[in-house]
Amino acid sequence: MTHAELQEQIKDAMKARDKVRLAILRQVHGELKDIEINERRETTEEDVSNMIKRVIKQTSETLEASIKAANNQERTDTLTRQVEILKSLLPAQLSGDALIELVEKIIAETGATTKRDMGKVMGALTKATGGNLDKAEAARAVSARLH
Repeated sequence: MTHAELQEQIKDAMKARDKVRLAILRQVHGELKDIEINERRETTEEDVSNMIKRVIKQTSETLEASIKAANNQERTDTLTRQVEILKSLLPAQLSGDALIELVEKIIAETGATTKRDMGKVMGALTKATGGNLDKAEAARAVSARLH
């Protein structure tokens, strides 16, 4: 997703009067503006994806705390919806058969054979997918194929 696409999403949320979606999109937009101002450069598509992932992590942590506190169901519901909205903005994560196929290909390319090579394989996987994979599932798949 590009910065311009994010701005379009914000406009659509404003037109739909979707306050929850608008709030979380504006949060991401504000973080991106900080990058532009502080680093004096245009944000890239990678910046947008990384920022969305960062906000997902922050919002998920807040959601977990809200669930543990169990005193404000409306806030918990809002946070849950915001995490879902943010996840929908990211490209689909690589998983299942496609992930296993890529794991096997990278193991063959790197010549990995033992569990000691797991870091090398995981690094190559992350680089090949741009970090867009289920890391826990990938780690299990790699571990199952190394001795």
